[in-house]
Amino acid sequence: MSPPSSPAPTADAASTAHSPDTEPRSLRIEDWLTVIVMALLALITFANVLVRYFTNSSFAWTEEISVFLMIVLALVAGSAAVARDQHIRIEYFAEGGSALRSRRLAMLGAATVAVLFGLIAVLSVRVVWDDYRFGETSPGIGVPQWWYSIWLPVISALITARAVGLFIRRSRSPADAGNDAARDTQP
Repeated sequence: MSPPSSPAPTADAASTAHSPDTEPRSLRIEDWLTVIVMALLALITFANVLVRYFTNSSFAWTEEISVFLMIVLALVAGSAAVARDQHIRIEYFAEGGSALRSRRLAMLGAATVAVLFGLIAVLSVRVVWDDYRFGETSPGIGVPQWWYSIWLPVISALITARAVGLFIRRSRSPADAGNDAARDTQP
């Protein structure tokens, strides 16, 4: 029987991204927030279905709260994805080539995410201030709109901090120049 012609599989990006030395311990915050938000969404939706089934009317506030919670869920999950280095990228470019190139591309991606969400955090403070100053109220319930909009700069700042942390972790990791040759010559 002849040996396989393809090289032995190496550790993929998903398994290395979740290793204990690359993942910050403080990700429990995002994980618990995700669980809490998902549970609230399920409870609100289930309560609305029951009320609609038994009374032929619905809770008017459920849609507004559900939309808010879905936006929070997307931002919190985005923060966890950035911290775990699982954000969207083109694997052909990110994982192809030398380890130094992959490391530099990861650092560039982290820096870009940090700049983008830093700008969102700074610019959305003005939106919150305008909601507060002009007394904007939500269309469904009539609560102050800033109760919802305040979370955009807060969670954007969290994503910025996670991206900066990822950038620092990637810049401190060894260049793996020796592992490059070993990876290319594996049987």
